[in-house]
Amino acid sequence: MKVDNSLTLQNLEESLNHFFEVSGKKIKALHASWDTKNGTPVFTSNGQYTTKGWTEWTQGFMYGWAILQFDATGDESFLEMGRKSTVDHMAPHVSHIGVHDHGFNNVSTYGNLRRLMLEGRLPFNEWELNFYELALKASGAVQASRWSTLSDGTGYIYSFNGPQSLFIDTIRSLRSLAVAHQLGHKLMGEGDEPISLLDRLIQHAKNTARYNIYYGEQRDSYDVNGRVAHESIFNTTNGTYRCPSSQQGYCAFSTWTRGLAWALLGYAEQLEFISTLADEELEPFGGREEITGFMLKAAKATADFYLQNTALDGIPYWDTGAPKLDELGQWRDRPADPYNDKEPVDSSAAAIAAQGLARLGRYMEEQLGDSTGRLYFQAALTTSKALFSTPYLSEDENHQGLILHSIYHQPNGWDYVPEGSVVPNGESSLWGDYHAVELALYLKRLLEGKQLNFEGKIHLVK
Repeated sequence: MKVDNSLTLQNLEESLNHFFEVSGKKIKALHASWDTKNGTPVFTSNGQYTTKGWTEWTQGFMYGWAILQFDATGDESFLEMGRKSTVDHMAPHVSHIGVHDHGFNNVSTYGNLRRLMLEGRLPFNEWELNFYELALKASGAVQASRWSTLSDGTGYIYSFNGPQSLFIDTIRSLRSLAVAHQLGHKLMGEGDEPISLLDRLIQHAKNTARYNIYYGEQRDSYDVNGRVAHESIFNTTNGTYRCPSSQQGYCAFSTWTRGLAWALLGYAEQLEFISTLADEELEPFGGREEITGFMLKAAKATADFYLQNTALDGIPYWDTGAPKLDELGQWRDRPADPYNDKEPVDSSAAAIAAQGLARLGRYMEEQLGDSTGRLYFQAALTTSKALFSTPYLSEDENHQGLILHSIYHQPNGWDYVPEGSVVPNGESSLWGDYHAVELALYLKRLLEGKQLNFEGKIHLVK
């Protein structure tokens, strides 16, 4: 990746304003046309959002998108759209015991609404706030209850694949535990045993860093610093680690770039969260130095790997080990080509990773006084510049997606391949669109001298 060190937030201001104009049209069109009886929109096929029965992990993105659009523009029609939809449709997600997606669905809806009320953007109503906070408390506890214990007595939140499965994706769903912990909540177990959500958050983050991320320490023959395994598999009888695996990547020993992006953003965000806690709160779980140490190591390793293994403009191909990438020649030395005939790119990975790079860079500069964080922040701006322009921003009013050239599941062949093409291209995903809006809002807040954070308060930017 070629990082543009001359880019500033001000350089992106016009692009951000245009982005939100396009975003508003897309979300209105989607809400007007989508029938909830058909399930949840997941990704586009030939320009039209369609569902894909696996889990309903994207519903919160649909309604959260509208809430973020209100945040960015002040247009209350989006607020009402997102608020009503949350009340009408999101309750089953709060008590959903079968998924690892609580941070995706519930923090994107109830969490954003709570934050806006605490910021004074919504009229304060104590009972409405209680409603949001009860949902977030329950969601965090339910997420934490999906627990597998390892041979060393620690554990992890297991994926929808079952108790043997630790997914890299879940690192960003830790938001649900973080918010619930901040609200003073606990998971209650047998015999009224209180289970700390902070403890489970830290254990999960530490085991994800230990098993799903590589550091060039000769763990196996393919141990490269920053490489990420989508899934780690454990023996549930004795809690021992067995092997890496992949569901949506090419193989267990390559790096699925959306998984890489989840790790990068998840750890950057958790570093921000940990920085809000007092030393004495962290002491029972290893202390600040130990916790921030493993999180920062994971965040920097994945950030460096992203910079080294994405195209010149910051847009990655779907997997760094995809089998036909070598036929593209020196693909790292030129902008990504979504219309190539070898391997698809994944713009959704770029949208997720860019926010992670921005958050990590700012954390390193502000919290650690480490000026090397500027490289990551500039990489975020470089990637954002590409995402918010042609050929990624979807300006076609007949296409329901916002950010083009997203990929869902290449191994399963779920993604639409246009006539005349060999690989999927030209389509969008609800997680890609939501995270692009979240990224744009994050940058817009920085332009305004504010930033988003866990506490639901506005912090002035230095």
